[in-house]
Amino acid sequence: MGDIFNGIGEILAAFADGDSWMISEALDASGAWALGLAILLVGGFIVMMIYRFVPFLERHLEGYVMVISYLTIGGIIFFGVIQRFVPGMLGLDFSNTPEWLRPWPWTTTLPPFLFLVMTWVGCSYNVKLRTHLAFSEFRTNLPRFGQMFMLTVDAVLWIGFSWVVIVTGSRIVANAASNFQLVPGMNDVMQWWFILAVPASFIFLVARVMENWLEDARNFRSGDDIIKQAVIGGDT
Repeated sequence: MGDIFNGIGEILAAFADGDSWMISEALDASGAWALGLAILLVGGFIVMMIYRFVPFLERHLEGYVMVISYLTIGGIIFFGVIQRFVPGMLGLDFSNTPEWLRPWPWTTTLPPFLFLVMTWVGCSYNVKLRTHLAFSEFRTNLPRFGQMFMLTVDAVLWIGFSWVVIVTGSRIVANAASNFQLVPGMNDVMQWWFILAVPASFIFLVARVMENWLEDARNFRSGDDIIKQAVIGGDT
């Protein structure tokens, strides 16, 4: 127990100093798991409360992030294709091609990082819609207690998965920051800015898990239907 508290103290001290290398070293301590669980649960609860008091964010935050990421990826790829083929079609060589039509080296490296953001924010959104771990056809045939039990197992599993991701993902973020890893082809954009979306997204995911479980508990107590058919691409 003492090692855990010492590890937590080292992590907090490293963050207070703002030294990415010290943070990377401190996150390898055993206290990272205890601190990660606390951050996950407290952060998820705070996000759930924000969703409750700001309905606009509850309905649109993940959707806006996904759409903006997707359109940005599409725009970069589309313009990259123009840069690669239009000068040749016009008979231009590199010396007389305008600067904005010359291929940018990051057009093939930035989109994967944006896709990383879109993917894991989308995972949180689909947990909201209950299109992950649903198995509705099987579970609707269970008695009410069995349905509630399975939904509780879902919540515990999601929190467990998120716990692993937030700890291991934070280590990857810290390693990328301590090694000053840049997005290939860019001189001033760090990789960890995008990798940070992975542990952050799982805090938002846990907020959705908490929301869903509380709704299920209310339905269980009131006698309303607990499990409803989820529709991929639908809305709640």
